[in-house]
Amino acid sequence: PSDLLKSSFGLDAFRPGQQEVIDILLAGRGAAAIFPTGSGKSLCYQLTALLLPGLTLVVSPLLALMKDQIDSLQAKDIKAERLDSSLTEEKYREVSNAIRNGHLKMLFVSPERLTNERFLNLIRGRQISLLAIDEAHCISAWGHNFRPDYLKLAQAVESLQVERVLALTATATPKVADDISEAFAIQPGDVVNTGFYRPNLEFRVTACTGNERGPLLLKRLRERPAGAAIIYVSLQKDAENTAKLLVENGFHAAPYHAGLKTEQRTATQEDFMAGRIPIICATIAFGMGVDKADIRYVYHYHLAKGFESYLQETGRAGRDGDPAICELFACMDDCTTLENFVYGDTPAATSIASLVDEILDADEIDITARELSTAHDIRPLVVSTLLTHLELFGIIRFDGYYYSEIRFAAHQPSSEILAHYSTSQAAFLKKLFAACQKARKWITLNIDTAIAQTGQSRAVILRALENLQDKQLITLQLSGYRQRFNRIEPRVDRAELVQRLDGLFARHEQLEIERIEAMVSYAQETSCLTRRLLGYFGEPIDPCGHCGICLGDAPAQLSERNAPPMAPSIQSKIEPLAQQYPAALGQPRQQARFLCGLNSPAVTAQRTLRGNPLFGACARIPFKTVIDHLGTE
Repeated sequence: PSDLLKSSFGLDAFRPGQQEVIDILLAGRGAAAIFPTGSGKSLCYQLTALLLPGLTLVVSPLLALMKDQIDSLQAKDIKAERLDSSLTEEKYREVSNAIRNGHLKMLFVSPERLTNERFLNLIRGRQISLLAIDEAHCISAWGHNFRPDYLKLAQAVESLQVERVLALTATATPKVADDISEAFAIQPGDVVNTGFYRPNLEFRVTACTGNERGPLLLKRLRERPAGAAIIYVSLQKDAENTAKLLVENGFHAAPYHAGLKTEQRTATQEDFMAGRIPIICATIAFGMGVDKADIRYVYHYHLAKGFESYLQETGRAGRDGDPAICELFACMDDCTTLENFVYGDTPAATSIASLVDEILDADEIDITARELSTAHDIRPLVVSTLLTHLELFGIIRFDGYYYSEIRFAAHQPSSEILAHYSTSQAAFLKKLFAACQKARKWITLNIDTAIAQTGQSRAVILRALENLQDKQLITLQLSGYRQRFNRIEPRVDRAELVQRLDGLFARHEQLEIERIEAMVSYAQETSCLTRRLLGYFGEPIDPCGHCGICLGDAPAQLSERNAPPMAPSIQSKIEPLAQQYPAALGQPRQQARFLCGLNSPAVTAQRTLRGNPLFGACARIPFKTVIDHLGTE
């Protein structure tokens, strides 16, 4: 490994933990790497991939941000590619051929890709020496960013006969680390945790009101030496307004958030990386995959939503080892915005019940998360979580994703296409073509008819079509992506099931609220800030000697929340609107979300609702206050 470190990556020495992880993987065992942000997790699978036969599959929910890593590997003449929905059909075909021919060492995919019908057909039977799972904390219901598709990765390890797994994360509490180890059968001794302590980071907290925040930021930027800075804010409009404030006061700053066009975000990130823009005002959309070593300041203009996010975001400062300051502007009013995000995700019990009824009443469970989302007013990610729980309870079993619409354009007459194949293959294709309906350009395949006429499975038929495309005899187009499930438990007490699911979502909601409360407690810490932060992740340290409290700052004294009272007329105004739009506003939770300015699938479906003056009328009032005022569910 040491020779390869120098020859392929141009590095003289391993960073802490890297060689230990690589040695575990080369010994044929799975490993978990819990390293701080920016401490070289990716090298653990990149170098290992070059020493193993077969393919290394890298799974990341942040695939768009892997582009820089793939470009860097390709520049080193390492054969790495990604497969995602942004690829052209031509590029998809090129990457697919490289996989079939064994020419790739590393392939980057999203977790959803491992349940994709077309991809599984492509990858099954190939030697997968290593599966590297980035952001592995997403598998834990106790984690701060639980993703249901991660729960299925453990099943994929088995079905694809993966030889070893590497789970990677920068934020894992002991409980989350245990969940990761259990899911991927990683032995306790093969969990490598290098610790999160960074001696060059100076943590500080300053209490302020909402009105004091802007002047405080200007004061800090003026009194401290110039340097690259990230200013994290809660909302997209805050990123815009804060950048505007700084520009008006003579600073060179730019906003960054998910609402900007891709080209603008890319240009802003590149300007920041190159030092042309020294200050970025960003939502949490910024930072993942950003490897800038000389960030001197990370300001949290608003309260972070939890220790996990805070550690990850502050971890972008001072990667070059030089001193850096991470300052939190603590204002109790921020709790309202953060809590409302959490409450906006929790579905109403009636919505859970109606979705459960639809699933259990269906003869064939053939759905899309988006259709269920709109029909039952539950956000798509929450629908996916709910379906995953029904699987884990043993009520339904996932039968795969599939394309409901399969069509192709033929580049030659069918007789010429058949001439490229042997007699038996041509006979099969002839039956396949007989199950098609021809329009002017596109030929649509009825997959059920094709299965009946050819006697072959759906997978075999898809592989045949892929082969026709690889030979450039057709252009294949697959669409109408749907999920299929089988009902495996006929006897279900629906009321008990709904109560159980409602309890799970309530518990998750409570966990998220407790994360916010922990940040409020941290902001008022009377002893070492660094010790308090690392203690949450199970890392005991002595007082650091270099945080604000250790350097003599007085503990922050936070003011009470400045929330306006509920207007008495709100209830009388929302009731007629709820009668007009019962699907979107029929339940107290739906009404509370609407009044707090939280969008939902049913509100989106009624285009006129977003423009109603009542939408967001209670945005500064805590969600609990609003829902209590409206009446319980």
